[in-house]
Amino acid sequence: MARRFLLLFCLSAGAGCFGWAQTAPVPASPAAAPSGNTTDITLGQSAARLYGPWKFTIGDSPIDPSTHRPLWAEPGFDDSKWEDVDLTPKEGAVDPIGGVSGYVPGWTAKHHPGYWGYAWYRIRVRLNAQPNERLALAGPSDVDDGYQIFANGSLLGSFGDFSHSHPVVYPTQPMMFLLPDRAKNRDESLVLAFRFFMEPYTLTQSFGAGGLHNAPIVGDAAVVTSDYKANWLELIRSYAVDPVEAAVFLLLALGSFSLIFFDRSDRVYLWIGTAFLVASGMAAALTFEVWTTAVSFAAGTIFNDAVLTPLLLACWVMIWRVWFGLRRPVWLPRAAAGMAVLLGISNALGEDVWYTVVPHPVSAAFHLVSLAVRLGFVALLLWIVYQGIRLHGLEGWLALFPVVLFGAGRFTLDFASIGINLIWFPFGMQISLWNLANLLLPLVLGLLLLRRLHFSLQRQRRLALDVKQAQEVQQVILPTARMALPGLEIESEYRPAMEVGGDFFQIVAHPTDGSLLIVAGDVAGKGLKAGMLVALLVGAIRTAVEANTEPAYVLGVLNRRLLGRDDSQATCLALRIDANGQAKLVNAGHLPPYLNGAPLAMEGALPLGMLPGAAFSEMTFKLEIGDRLVVVSDGLAEARNADGQLFGFDAVEKLLCTRPSAANLATAAQRFGQQDDISVIAVTRTGVSDPDPA
Repeated sequence: MARRFLLLFCLSAGAGCFGWAQTAPVPASPAAAPSGNTTDITLGQSAARLYGPWKFTIGDSPIDPSTHRPLWAEPGFDDSKWEDVDLTPKEGAVDPIGGVSGYVPGWTAKHHPGYWGYAWYRIRVRLNAQPNERLALAGPSDVDDGYQIFANGSLLGSFGDFSHSHPVVYPTQPMMFLLPDRAKNRDESLVLAFRFFMEPYTLTQSFGAGGLHNAPIVGDAAVVTSDYKANWLELIRSYAVDPVEAAVFLLLALGSFSLIFFDRSDRVYLWIGTAFLVASGMAAALTFEVWTTAVSFAAGTIFNDAVLTPLLLACWVMIWRVWFGLRRPVWLPRAAAGMAVLLGISNALGEDVWYTVVPHPVSAAFHLVSLAVRLGFVALLLWIVYQGIRLHGLEGWLALFPVVLFGAGRFTLDFASIGINLIWFPFGMQISLWNLANLLLPLVLGLLLLRRLHFSLQRQRRLALDVKQAQEVQQVILPTARMALPGLEIESEYRPAMEVGGDFFQIVAHPTDGSLLIVAGDVAGKGLKAGMLVALLVGAIRTAVEANTEPAYVLGVLNRRLLGRDDSQATCLALRIDANGQAKLVNAGHLPPYLNGAPLAMEGALPLGMLPGAAFSEMTFKLEIGDRLVVVSDGLAEARNADGQLFGFDAVEKLLCTRPSAANLATAAQRFGQQDDISVIAVTRTGVSDPDPA
């Protein structure tokens, strides 16, 4: 097929280099009387259009029992009582649907409205050709729907599959057939007979459907070939917008999906990408259906009208609902989905493509249902846009016109079936109201997306500023990295996994008795929410120690602060070290500290914020001179490298045996592969401290 299209473009110039001989009816000879008038055509490296007179009748031919061929195809059949048909077009006439030139209305516009099924055309010609001239026939390039062609009763070929009891037809395409050599005999006439079949679905496609819409061409094979290729070029040019539209919508779909990475919280990009992807599929399917015979007319119709069209309408309902932020009514998404299913069923059953099993009255009823559902979709879209105008003003007004065009475009073929044409052919290319709506919607959405992205970027900048300020506040409330108190040396290090961390600690020296209180913990989660919870707990610690520095009291205060705050929990420990080295540790689910490289053995307990009056595990011990106590968060042991291997508690213990600084310990885990916040507090007892007698 690709080679065919390339040759068509290369050879199209040759189509205009040959003149067309005019047909002229002459009185019939006695031998030709049973078949009506005979058209004499003199050929010489030329060709002629068979405008007529043609003989026409509806119905199908009986089979000749002796030849097993259709009786109406035989040259001796008397067709004098058939209707006369002239295929001479009006000047500038163009098929209102396909854009093929030389258009003549079909049988539904000529005394047979509403008829579908079989019909026959016959013409008798006498071809006065050169002795060595090869003759061919270019089949009509615009037909409804499929046909077989007979020359003097013999089948030349067909467009469509007539091997079944119900023919399989395709969107109209140019065809070419070589004529038998005996057709050049000056003394013999040639009877050409077309056996047509039109599906009932075609009646809903255009006004004046049925049979031949332009005249076949007969003549020199080289000239006919040029015309055949020119007809292909005309067909390709007519639908050239569709592959371009398919490519553009595919790029728009990919672009819309990529916007999700910039703002994952906005679902409208997902819906827009889906709608553009469906629109791309519709345009690609139409191109594939029109330019090839790989998909039958019925299959293409079902796929487009019963699958893609309902999905596209539902997507646009969701796009504008999400775009305008409409939360009410809550049943609207379910209604859109239900309407899409109903439209798919009604389109599948209401377009007469199942005429072999679905009676026409049933199909007609479903067609009315389809019409009602499409109107319902349009009404729903307009209602959503109206709400958008009320809520957002300019954005709603910008969406109004393309939505109106989009809704009207869904009835293009319905209008065409009653003679209202909403399809145009500038420069020979098909442009419909549906195409205009498809082109206008992306333009308007592009403007709205730029506006939306502008506000989204502003919102993200404000959020980034809030995070930065929270980070600065968190740095302010953390103790200094190194502290020296009488008898104690303290190091601390904090490495948040994100801009704002969920680990916290406070180191509070008693002003009179020389004791030291360390409170360290880890709230659930990360990020800004965790940072805000940290600020709450640090404030609570500072308030609690003014009243009482007992570790159990401090943890009790923190537990009460977290209760009733949804999923706000935190592991925490409170450690008091007296001036003589005596220490009391109270733990609420936090990792126990390491004393001289080994973890302290103590019972587990629930984290803060789980239960009112929760019991915490307690223990007492004494720090001797030279002892080193290290408090770490679980982010240290849970560091994970690129291979998924954990840093682990064994590695932590090995490092602690080397007595690294708090900063070096945090750096080792961070380089291994930080996954969570890391906090380290190291307390070394350096000597005996006497409390201030004051």
